[in-house]
Amino acid sequence: MIFSLNAAYFRAVLATSVVVAGFAFQLRPEVKRAGSALKVSVDPSLVTRKEYQDICGVDFDSRGLEERLKSTNFLYPKHVEVIEDIAPVAGRMVDEILLETGDKAWQPQDYLPDLSKDGWEDEVKEWREQAACIPDDVLVVLIGDMVTEEALPTYQTLLNTFEGCDDPTGDADTDWARWSRGWTSEENRHGDLLNKYLYLGGRCDMRNIEVTIQHLITNGFNPGAQKDPYRGFIYTSFQERATKVSHGNVARLARQAGDKNLSKICAQIAGDEGRHEKAYQLFCEEIFQRDPDGLIMVFGDMMRGQIVMPAELMTDGSGSNLYKDFSDVAQRLNVYTAIDYADIIRHLVDRWDLNNIEGLSSEAEKEREYICKLPARYLKLAERSMNKKNKVNEEDEKREFSWIHGRTA
Repeated sequence: MIFSLNAAYFRAVLATSVVVAGFAFQLRPEVKRAGSALKVSVDPSLVTRKEYQDICGVDFDSRGLEERLKSTNFLYPKHVEVIEDIAPVAGRMVDEILLETGDKAWQPQDYLPDLSKDGWEDEVKEWREQAACIPDDVLVVLIGDMVTEEALPTYQTLLNTFEGCDDPTGDADTDWARWSRGWTSEENRHGDLLNKYLYLGGRCDMRNIEVTIQHLITNGFNPGAQKDPYRGFIYTSFQERATKVSHGNVARLARQAGDKNLSKICAQIAGDEGRHEKAYQLFCEEIFQRDPDGLIMVFGDMMRGQIVMPAELMTDGSGSNLYKDFSDVAQRLNVYTAIDYADIIRHLVDRWDLNNIEGLSSEAEKEREYICKLPARYLKLAERSMNKKNKVNEEDEKREFSWIHGRTA
């Protein structure tokens, strides 16, 4: 019996061949899969109607196969329906949130010395004099932020895994594809600008930094989105705000240290992150209007697992604790702390008015209550940890960083 079933299954597999457009031989009948360039063809001479129906659950010469393919095309078909419905909002964000491209857009060179002009040596000298004011611990946080920005290829790849809002051809003219490429083009400036600032400053081991960037892109990043656009937009709503907070605080520290160039650079980048944050949070607001139960359940599940930081797999090839060491310095300088984490959750709860949302299922209502209590809970834990450290006068041990030629921070 096992052999007989496997033989029938094998014949069904042969009968249901997947062929790309332009294949020399095409069998009939065929069904074009929704949202795909692939075509499914069945050869009745290789498998009987009963065998095919027993294995695939549909009859190959009816519309049942087409409907089956449509219903199984996505892991999250209901979520995709909502995402397709709010696509015009993404198109509006391309026009209203993203800046114009070309000559009217800011570029990294706008904030850097122009080495093609006479007198560039004096400009670079003045640049380095200001950069020399930045303490090593601030420099380490800046480098970590830059490395995170330079892993942009990973983030665009991730964005294109979200079902219903991808860019399937690379140049699709859909609202979601235009948003994906426009967002990426703006984010691309951040790593470029910070990288050049560090190079011109002359205080870093740029090769070790470049090694770290390559490792991070190679290692990848998994925020647990699972191809779900709901999870993806909850994550980006959180992470864009976290990045804005970090860059904004580095701008503050640079200004206090006397480096106006770096302060202006980080403030500009923080402004970009703030605009992007508004777009992703608006996407979630639109989802809440259409499927509040679905997004609440996803939000609660993600909060139980906590938000994964995009650079957690960074390494310079010589140590396994580089991300922890970097984040410890950021915490010590109050660039990004556990208190900021709690505050971002509070912001999202307020932004989406979760304290007042109504009409939820009993299960979703429990999840809503859980989420709304999280900010106070996280804040209490963060303050308790900081008070404990201050009470025992505990100081973080400084560690060597290859990024700054082995100096400690």
